[in-house]
Amino acid sequence: MHDIITVGGATQDVFIRTKNPEIIHKNHIHEVCYPVGTKILVDKIYFDTGGGGTNSAVAFSRLGLRTAYLGKLGTDIIGRDISESLKKEKVDFIGKREKGTTGYSVILIGIEKDRTILTYKGVVDDLREEDVDFRKLKAKWLYISSMIGKSFETAEKIVNFAKKNKIKYAFNPSTYLAKKGAKRLKNFINGCDILVLNKEEASYLAGKNKKIDGLLKNLQAHAKIVVITDGKNGAYAYNGIEKYAVVPRKIKAVETTGAGDAFASGVTAGVMLGKSLEDSLRMGQFEAESVIQYIGAKNKLLSRRELEKLVKTGHVKVIKKRL
Repeated sequence: MHDIITVGGATQDVFIRTKNPEIIHKNHIHEVCYPVGTKILVDKIYFDTGGGGTNSAVAFSRLGLRTAYLGKLGTDIIGRDISESLKKEKVDFIGKREKGTTGYSVILIGIEKDRTILTYKGVVDDLREEDVDFRKLKAKWLYISSMIGKSFETAEKIVNFAKKNKIKYAFNPSTYLAKKGAKRLKNFINGCDILVLNKEEASYLAGKNKKIDGLLKNLQAHAKIVVITDGKNGAYAYNGIEKYAVVPRKIKAVETTGAGDAFASGVTAGVMLGKSLEDSLRMGQFEAESVIQYIGAKNKLLSRRELEKLVKTGHVKVIKKRL
């Protein structure tokens, strides 16, 4: 039996930093623009694997949890490389490979360490119910990240299976899933053990509510633990009794891709390992801080020993109060 099975995307990520990008200042917002019809020199290029499903799988595996990844890969070179990288990370692949193109992302690194991502989902959007061997879904936990197309329908079947078989699960939707609204995602959210999402996504699901406390209360009426990230403002969690606020530290960021996956995986792993919610949030924060200091969503995900050592330092402050 696996400790956790992750369900979600898998991509080849290509990170690109260009020389002297054209920067436009508009309403105090800095935008990087690329002129059409010209050749642009690339300063640096870096290859890695990505996607919420594989990012989280590697995070859990490095923390010593028996992990499997469920998704769809193509039979192309990218699919082969992702499969091999998962094997090296001691992650079992229990999905399907079929003829087609595996997901591919181009990440344009902008200013102030922000980025724009161009993503082609490929066959990962076509995970069908018949592609899933439900006999292999023997796990203590499932971690479900964003799935669209046919894969969304299949993910819903997997959630139903988890509920029927009393398997705990965490759900980490994307913005394009959150835009579907709470009604369309109610099967994912209702009874969810851990719901992790950012403030924008929480706002889509909680309607007109814009304040953190309102978002937490609204969503916790459906999920057991709600965790909302808010960029430079830190993160918040609510378990129906107490609200937790993670105070962000000043960390020199190099590139932010994968930070959300790292944070959500760290929090989920902490809860799985029996840590307090306070320390679980610290685990998520340290994971995210480690990832953003390097290029690549998996590059510096931590081991359990490294993470537990950091948590003991108490360097990440978490404020707890009744809500």
